[in-house]
Amino acid sequence: MLLAEIISVGTELLFGEIVDSNAAFLARELGGRGVTLHRKTVLGDNLGRVTEAVQLALSRADLVILGGGLGPTDDDLTREAIAAALEEEPAEDPALLAWLEGLYTSRGREMPQVNRKQAWLIPSAEALPNPVGTAPGWFVRTNGKYVVALPGPPREMTRMWREQVLPRLPLPTRALVSTTVHTQGIGESNVAELLTPWTGQANPSVATYARKTGVDVRVAASADTEAAARALLAPVLEQVRARLSRWTWGEDAQTLAGALGAALRGRTLGVIEAGSAGNLCGLLADEPAFLDAAVTVDHARLITLGLTPVTLRDAGLVSEAAALELAAGAREHLGAEIGLAVVVGVAGEQAGQAYAAIDAGEWQKAVGINWPGDADQVRERAAVTALALAYRTLRPGGVLA
Repeated sequence: MLLAEIISVGTELLFGEIVDSNAAFLARELGGRGVTLHRKTVLGDNLGRVTEAVQLALSRADLVILGGGLGPTDDDLTREAIAAALEEEPAEDPALLAWLEGLYTSRGREMPQVNRKQAWLIPSAEALPNPVGTAPGWFVRTNGKYVVALPGPPREMTRMWREQVLPRLPLPTRALVSTTVHTQGIGESNVAELLTPWTGQANPSVATYARKTGVDVRVAASADTEAAARALLAPVLEQVRARLSRWTWGEDAQTLAGALGAALRGRTLGVIEAGSAGNLCGLLADEPAFLDAAVTVDHARLITLGLTPVTLRDAGLVSEAAALELAAGAREHLGAEIGLAVVVGVAGEQAGQAYAAIDAGEWQKAVGINWPGDADQVRERAAVTALALAYRTLRPGGVLA
């Protein structure tokens, strides 16, 4: 078993100014290759703390991956920290320096002297080429363990990881396979309760995760070969699918919008949004069945799209009646075969309240939601609720299948 730790370096990460997407990417990459990730740490640009973190990580892990801190400025300290942790002295590598100077020359620029530190290496480090940036990475072998230093920009990091790091790592031969089942309309605690017979076991493992589009259930198994791992996974996965079939909409890389697109089976979809700031349209943007949309909170415009003045006066815009009328309007006025609408309240007494409705001419349905949260959360949840309503209506076995 290869044990790993990730250390993300950057004060901007520590303060939340930038989301640490690199660590999430690396965690998925490691897990998919049978490497056990024990810890992820975020540190600011402090030489002492990063040095201590590297030393501690090497005392308990086989592979330590550092992201960020490979730039040319004084606060880019990852090289210095690795060198200090291993008690090695960094020195300029002539080949690296020539490459860096050539990079600037090819762009008609003179290399600033501060960039010379990017040509440093320690005796145990091998430079990792960076074809899309100025920061070479490091691959360090020390006492049978590995330290990898990767640049912070995601485009540079992902390419270096795949092209330079993976071929150098002694990855486990043990196979790890997994399937993630997507659900909607059921809470995480309810899912966990239904899956109690399996959530406590280690291999195959069953874990639940709350997502924007519902609750995901990841079923994973490991064995000496991929075939053996899949054989171990299969019976538990089938049990999970059976228990959750009422709420399941897809697996692995599938999206809820994509599942709805498939369920439409060639029928076109029109959308009207009021108060949701285009969240629903954003989710549907890449679906070929998505025909047309109107996003507005202007009452006069909504009346031309099917909202009646009587409903606006008596029930208000954020109401089941308004959602149903606008769903019909999405079908009739936008020329679609299926109409979908969402109306959202984000302020005042109706904050957190929303309605979604679907209209297929001969059949209509609306659902209401009322969740606490800020305006962005309410809009996002309302859009997902509208997608889920449409999918449950149109999926195989649904009312309009």
